[in-house]
Amino acid sequence: MDTIKQAGNYVSDKLSSTTHEASKEANKETAKDSNQGVGTRLQATGDALSDKTKETKHDASAEANKQAATH
Repeated sequence: MDTIKQAGNYVSDKLSSTTHEASKEANKETAKDSNQGVGTRLQATGDALSDKTKETKHDASAEANKQAATH
């Protein structure tokens, strides 16, 4: 039963990681866009950094769940 739970957690973490990665990339593009205001660009930079942190966290959690499910 724990293996099924770990596998579900792995899938959930991978989806969350992918979502944050996509958001990070969109925010990076906004931050680079010279047609955007300075405030918008700064906010997008902060959001991209936050998304990267969350992406890394979910990747690590997914790997831990993957390892737990296979052992």
